[in-house]
Amino acid sequence: MATDQSFVDYVCDQAQLGRALTFKKMFGEYALYVEGKVVAFACDNMLFLKPNEAARAILQREPDASPYPQAKLHFKIDDALDDPPLLRRLLWESAALMPQPKPKAAKKAAKPPARRGSR
Repeated sequence: MATDQSFVDYVCDQAQLGRALTFKKMFGEYALYVEGKVVAFACDNMLFLKPNEAARAILQREPDASPYPQAKLHFKIDDALDDPPLLRRLLWESAALMPQPKPKAAKKAAKPPARRGSR
């Protein structure tokens, strides 16, 4: 089952991070970014936070669910969705621990067509 846009909108509204929280649709599901860093996934209308030490300390548990088959275990976020300060803290502190995204390689310019000489 694909994630509904309304679920992602709800997560964004609850997090109250404004433009710092963005998302991108991928294969019917969504990746959530805080200041350009992937911190969570919305899959099957559920929120999965990437495993990290900050989330482990805040939630006081180990990652417990996979957002999709063959994925590592993530923190499945349920109660925090209804607790905006907690959700915001989880997202901010997780983002602080995530590495900066790798810069995208510049696209090679298309080779201009060969000019033909005039006769």
